[in-house]
This record gives sequence, C-alpha cells and structure tokens, in this order.
Amino acid sequence: MSGDAAIGSLEAAFTIHTMPDTEQLRAFAERYTAAWCSMDPARVAEQYAPGGSLAINDGPPAVGRAAITEAAQGFYVALPDMQVFMDDLVVEGDRIEYHWTFTGTNTGPGGTGKAVRVSGFEEWTIDDDGHIYASLGHYDAAENARQLEHGV
Repeated sequence: MSGDAAIGSLEAAFTIHTMPDTEQLRAFAERYTAAWCSMDPARVAEQYAPGGSLAINDGPPAVGRAAITEAAQGFYVALPDMQVFMDDLVVEGDRIEYHWTFTGTNTGPGGTGKAVRVSGFEEWTIDDDGHIYASLGHYDAAENARQLEHGV
C-alpha cells in the first residue's frame, strides 16, 4: 500500500462526525426510546446508520441494521412486555451518554417469569445524518442475572 493510500485509509477509519446540538440530540433520544418501546426491532435498527454498531458490556458488536434488529429482537423475546425509559441525556464536549432503565417480565421461551428493572447507559457516536454510528452499552449484568432469578 502506498503512503498516500495508507493515509487515505487512516482518514476513513477516523472520520469525525459533526456534533448535533443538545436539543436535536434530546429529540433523537426521545425517538430512540419510543422505538425501543414500540416492540418493533426494525424501528430500533432504523435509529442506527446503515453500517452502525451496537456493543453491549464490551461484547462483540452487532454491526449493520440487520444485526441490530436481531439484537433488539433478543430483548423482546426474553421480555415480551419490555419498556424503556429515558433517565437522562448527558452531553459534555464530544461525549454523548444516553441513560436508560428497562423493565419487563422474563416470560419468553425458557423464562423465569421474574420481573426485572435494569438501568444502564449507552455512549453514542452520531453520524452526519443524525443516526447512531456506534453505541457502547453498559449495564450491571450481575444485577440483571440476580433479578432474572429472584425478581426485582
């Protein structure tokens, strides 16, 4: 690879996206919350760029809308009455954090029948079209497992 080609590849890998203003981000976060509450995994995936990614607790990312649809569907299967609540949106410099709580009852196939209430947050990178380019999700997996076994 020539030096110019390598620089071009490096620039493509580190594209800096324009930061929407806080009002636009809050409106987007409300649409994102509504998409999760719709129980339609395709609506969740539509909030992401076509090549966007969702990684949860440092796991392998779901890349692309089809994979994100599948990831969202997994939550809906496990928690058929799942609801998502936006707790906060933190915007500091170029850092965007969407804080949420989800609730539901684990009545899907092989479920425990126990109710859960789990809070967490996602670190977002937003693309120039206003979609999520990358989301790094974080929640207390041990607490989620405890609630699945014993309830809230």
